[in-house]
Amino acid sequence: MTSPLSIRRAGAEQVEQIRDLSVRAYAKWVPITPRKPRPMTADYSASVLTNQFDFLFEGERLVGLIETVQQDADLMIVNVAVEPDCQGKGYGTHLMRHAEQIARELGLSGTRLYTNKLMTENIALYERLGYRFEKETHHDLGTVAIHMVRSAS
Repeated sequence: MTSPLSIRRAGAEQVEQIRDLSVRAYAKWVPITPRKPRPMTADYSASVLTNQFDFLFEGERLVGLIETVQQDADLMIVNVAVEPDCQGKGYGTHLMRHAEQIARELGLSGTRLYTNKLMTENIALYERLGYRFEKETHHDLGTVAIHMVRSAS
């Protein structure tokens, strides 16, 4: 039997936990992408001042996080990170649904995100969750970002 899941707001005092979890969660992509994924190199000391971070706990164990920020009429999902040994258990979906609920509560049009085109596993998950392709953008080192959106419902 698993412990109950709970979501708790994270603050500036948890920057180290945010950074460490993000690095662990995205490490599997380093051999696949031309550069480290942005959540591995982000300045969380700065982003914790402007973005919302919510931790996902299973019992008392931190198992995931989601970083969001309002952009115009949408809620941008900046980072979804789940502990490597907890991936595939539905925690990412739980966090995504949490962000969608935040967007509804704020009266926003929906949620949006972008991910590396090479992270096909993530793209497939987002499509299953109702996100649709919006555009792709090209960045340094040949990196291609896939932008996806989901209307509030």
